[in-house]
Amino acid sequence: MAERSTAAVDVADSGDEEPLTAEAGKATADGAGTEEKAGRDTEAAGSARETGTAADANPPELHSGHKLARRYRLEECVTRLDGFSSWRAVDEKLRRAVGVHVLPADHPRARPVLAAARSAALLGDPRFVQVLDAVEENDLVYVVHEWLPDATELTAVLASGPLEPHDAYQLVSQVSQAMAAAHREGLAHLRLNPGSVLRTESGQYRIRGLAVLAALRGISTEHPQRTDTEAIGALLYAGLTQRWPYERDAHGLSGLPKGMGLIAPDQVRAGVHRGLSELAMRALVNDGATASRQDQPCTTPEELAKAVSAMPRIRPPEPAFTPTPAYQRTTYQQGGYGQPTPRGGAARTTAPAPMPPPPPLQTRTGKALKWAVSALLIAALGLGSWQLADTLLKDENKSDPGKSTSEKDDEKPPKVATKPITIQKATEFGPSMKPDTARLAADGDTSTAWVTLGFLGYPNFGNLGNYADGSGIVVDLGSVKKVSDVDVTFRGSGHEVEILAAAKDASDVSTLSAFSQKITSPKNAGGQLSVSLDKPVETRYVLVHIKKLPATSPDRYRGGISEIKLKG
Repeated sequence: MAERSTAAVDVADSGDEEPLTAEAGKATADGAGTEEKAGRDTEAAGSARETGTAADANPPELHSGHKLARRYRLEECVTRLDGFSSWRAVDEKLRRAVGVHVLPADHPRARPVLAAARSAALLGDPRFVQVLDAVEENDLVYVVHEWLPDATELTAVLASGPLEPHDAYQLVSQVSQAMAAAHREGLAHLRLNPGSVLRTESGQYRIRGLAVLAALRGISTEHPQRTDTEAIGALLYAGLTQRWPYERDAHGLSGLPKGMGLIAPDQVRAGVHRGLSELAMRALVNDGATASRQDQPCTTPEELAKAVSAMPRIRPPEPAFTPTPAYQRTTYQQGGYGQPTPRGGAARTTAPAPMPPPPPLQTRTGKALKWAVSALLIAALGLGSWQLADTLLKDENKSDPGKSTSEKDDEKPPKVATKPITIQKATEFGPSMKPDTARLAADGDTSTAWVTLGFLGYPNFGNLGNYADGSGIVVDLGSVKKVSDVDVTFRGSGHEVEILAAAKDASDVSTLSAFSQKITSPKNAGGQLSVSLDKPVETRYVLVHIKKLPATSPDRYRGGISEIKLKG
C-alpha cells in the first residue's frame, strides 16, 4: 500500500499546522490553545515550547508489511514527520487493528515518549484511547495504541456543521471530566484539538494521545492545567460556532476576523446556547486577564467540569415524529350530523347506504324450528366423534395387538443419568483483565469469583473497541467430553450471556469464531443460569461468553462469574 506524504494527518494528531522542528523556534500548540492571541499578551500564550531537537534524526527505514516484535504488521503509514512515523497496523496475535508510533532509539524524544506512554497506560481510563504496548527493541522505540474504526474525528464531525446544544454539552462534559481525572494522576495532554478527540457511533467522546502526542512533538508548559482547560474551551467554541477561536485558520476551521479579538460564541452565530457560550469564554479567558463576563474563569479541568455540572442539563432533541395520515372517508350521507356540505351550497350525491339484513324470524314457530335444528346438529356431532374415536382405537390395536396404549406412552427412553465433569483449567476470554483470578470461576467454591474491571458509560464493556467480542471464561475439560448440563453462578444479576462450545478438533480458542457450537442463545441471566441439553455436545472447551455487564451504579458496569459446573 502506498505511503502518504508527510502532510498526511497523524493517526492520533491533526496536522493543520506546519511540522515542528528545532528551527521553528517557539512552538504554538494549536490544539492546546496556547498560540498567541491578538491583543492578549499573557504568560499562558507562550508557555508551550519544544524541548530537544530532531532535525538530524533519521526516520526508521520501515515499510508496509514490516513486523515489530513478530506481532505488529505495519499496514499504512499515516504520518512521517519530524523524525518519527505513525502507522495503521494489525496485531496478528489478537487479530485486531492497532495504531503504532515509531522512533529511532537514539531520537532525542525517544525516552520522553516511552516514559509518557507507560504513564498513560497506567491510567486505564476508558475515556482515553488506551496505550497497549510501549517497547524499545532493535534500535527502535514504538508505542502501540487502540485503533477505533467506528469512531470519527471531531474535525470531520465539525466539517458538516456546528454541534447541536446537547452534543456540545456532552463534548465539554465528557472531555473535562476525563482530563480532570488525568490531571489528578499527574498526566497532561497539551495537544487537545479536534484531531485528538473522537466521537463513537454511540455518541461517546474518546481522547487519544494523552501525554504521548506532546512528547512526540517535544511540547512542555509551566501551566499544564491551564493549557488543557483552554484547549477544552477551544473545542467547545468550535463545536458551537464551527470557527476556531483564534485569528489563524486551523483544523479545517476558519479563524476569527483579524483585529477583533476573542468574540463570544453567541455573537459569532445566532442560536448558540447562552450558557455554553459563557462556559467557553470562562475556559478560554483563564490566564488572569479581565474577562468580559462576570463569571470567574475556569483555570483547571476540575473547575470546568464542576461548572458544567452546575449548569441545567441540556436534554437531547425530541426525535422527529411524522404523524400518520388521518383516515379519509370516501362516502357519507347527505345531511348527516357533522357532515360537511360542498362549497357553493350544492348538495353532494352519494351512493345509498346498503340496506341492513332483515331481523330473524321471532315467531313461536320460528323459535321451535331453531331449537330443533340446533339439537339435531349437536347429536350428529357427538355421534360422529364417538365413531371416529372407536375406529382409531381399533386400528391402533390391530397394528400391534401385543402392546397396550400405556406401553406405547412409555416408548420414549428415560434420560440417562449424568455425572459431574472435572474442569482441568479456566482462562479468561478476550483482552486480559484479571487472568490470575480466572481459576476462581471453577474452583468449586461459590464464595470466590472472577470479577471484571469496572467500565464507565456503557454495559458493553465501556463500548471499547478491544472488547468488541465481549469477555468471559473458557473452561478446558482436558479432552473431548460429552456435555449435557451447564450450571453457571454469576456475581450479581443482569449479565447478558451466552454459552458456546468449541468444535471437537479445535486447538486455538482465543477467538469467538472457534466456538461454533451454541449451547444457549444470548439471554439476560439472573444470578444463576442452568442449561440441560436433549442432545449432548462433544467438546473440550466451553465458553461462558459475557456480552454485557450489569450496572453497579448509574454510570458504572461490572460483573463476574463465581462458579461453572458441567455434567455429561
